[in-house]
Amino acid sequence: MSEMINNREQQPIQNTERLEMLKQIFTDLHNGRNVAEVKGHFDAYIGKITVEEISQLSHEFVDLSAQDLKRIYNQHTEIFKEAVAEDTRKQRPDEEPGHPIHTFKLENEELEKLLKTKLQVHLWQFEKEDSTENVYKLLEDIHLLLDIDKHFNRKEHLIFPFLEKYGIYGPTTNMWRIDDFIREAIKDAKQILTNYQGDKQAVIKMVNYIIEEVNAMIYREENILFPMALNNFTEDEWMKIAHESDEIGFCLTEPAAEWKPERKQLDAEVLSEGYIKMETGILSLKQMELILNHLPVDITFIDHDDVVRYFSHGKDRIFARTKAVIGRTVQNCHPPKSVHVVEELLADFKAGRKDCEDFWIKFHDKYVYIRYFAVRDEDGKYIGTLEFTQNIAPIQEIDGEKRILS
Repeated sequence: MSEMINNREQQPIQNTERLEMLKQIFTDLHNGRNVAEVKGHFDAYIGKITVEEISQLSHEFVDLSAQDLKRIYNQHTEIFKEAVAEDTRKQRPDEEPGHPIHTFKLENEELEKLLKTKLQVHLWQFEKEDSTENVYKLLEDIHLLLDIDKHFNRKEHLIFPFLEKYGIYGPTTNMWRIDDFIREAIKDAKQILTNYQGDKQAVIKMVNYIIEEVNAMIYREENILFPMALNNFTEDEWMKIAHESDEIGFCLTEPAAEWKPERKQLDAEVLSEGYIKMETGILSLKQMELILNHLPVDITFIDHDDVVRYFSHGKDRIFARTKAVIGRTVQNCHPPKSVHVVEELLADFKAGRKDCEDFWIKFHDKYVYIRYFAVRDEDGKYIGTLEFTQNIAPIQEIDGEKRILS
């Protein structure tokens, strides 16, 4: 019954002729037609646009190069400004302190404050004089702005999976890619400011790009993405998102309160105390879960359809995982720029060309060893892929022998 108690409202069926006209208008834009002409056509024949229509348009235009995506997303924002239909929802859970969207908006307020009162001001000072002091001021602002990664991660790993559930894929592909462009620009700005060699114009261009793109992303989130999610997600889904948010963390601020909707909490899921008989022993479900969570590695299992089915939940996970990934395809759990690597690896496993693959990377203060294994049954049939992730930095430091208890 819980799925029937929610804040989701029935949406009107879209007018097919109107939707086709929208698609044609934006196809013209994508094909290079002048933005002013397209906006004039849009204003004359469309006027206001709903977030549901935008979601369908986003689904139509997902196969774009990085250069085209940057250009077109900015053009979309220019056309959508003042044109998105007013939110007519009667219930406004996002106005309740602690609701995930309320927290996202608090973060956006802090980001806007950082851009307007610090980064923009310090950029003007830098333009006048690129002194060491002014370089340090910009670098300090950029360090603060790196916190936006938590905001983006919660959006990508908690909001996007539920949008996909409702057949809305545009934000997952396109908005995630724009997020990545912003992340890379912030990291590049940090790098060039840390090792500043007098290339003043490069800094000005990069910081202006960051300010413009972060402001544009805030607009897209608050006028398109968040209403889109609020119109579709159930209260249960928002509760799951709120519960999972702490694990990723928050950007420049924190939730104003613990969100307590009218339905106080989800019914507790009771873990069965049944036993599983295996070839080499018998364990209860509780014992098995505790064993897996105490292993000195992180484990994730992806089934034969590339769907994430399980991950271990030890106290020192290297990469954040949230329960929202369960039931989601592994391709949609990775940034678009790395999906081709995932698909190539899975194709090799399924075809029997490989049984394992290893990677190792530096990650913060860790040296991470990532191993993938094809899981096959007794007949050699591919069942899925098992991922092992381990911090091997402490192991590399081992020297000599240890034969007694310390």
